Amino acid sequence: MHRYSGCGRYSFQVRRGLTVNENSSPLNVLFLCTHNSARSILAEALLNHIGRGRFKAYSAGSSPRDDQAPNPLALQALTNAGIDTTGLSSKSWEVFGKADAPRMDLVITVCDNAAGEVCPIWPGQPATAHWGYADPSAASGSDAQKREAFAQTMHLIRRRLEILVSLPAEHLTKLRIQTTARDLAKS
Repeated sequence: MHRYSGCGRYSFQVRRGLTVNENSSPLNVLFLCTHNSARSILAEALLNHIGRGRFKAYSAGSSPRDDQAPNPLALQALTNAGIDTTGLSSKSWEVFGKADAPRMDLVITVCDNAAGEVCPIWPGQPATAHWGYADPSAASGSDAQKREAFAQTMHLIRRRLEILVSLPAEHLTKLRIQTTARDLAKS
């Protein structure tokens, strides 16, 4: 598998011509984080929940959890928000570099570690962006404070995703989604 440096740091070649509308297949979005247990899991579940059929989200990590189970507090935050957690698991990003993997249109790193790691060259050369979030798994304090850290991270991710899913189809061409996803990192 080919690799390049700076997974979410703007190394890309844009495929031209893709526009997502009500009549097309969904835009495939891959969220990456080191362990694929919290932030990327939250983003995957949230986008699949609010994506209105225009988006299909996936998540993966460079060093996924050995037990392949997402952080229980991430699953609890999603469940508390009424979001389905069926099928969520920690998996390696190598899964999405295989020939039979879904072709990604957008790859978003959600942690600073994954953004700086050497990662696969994705089939189809999708647009990339980095949306950094603090790791809720690193929160200390009481159980209530830890749950609040997950709820806050989920809220921040949801804010950006709601903007993304509300974009008109003409903003979801390959070149425009690259720019839009990066602009959302500033919000």
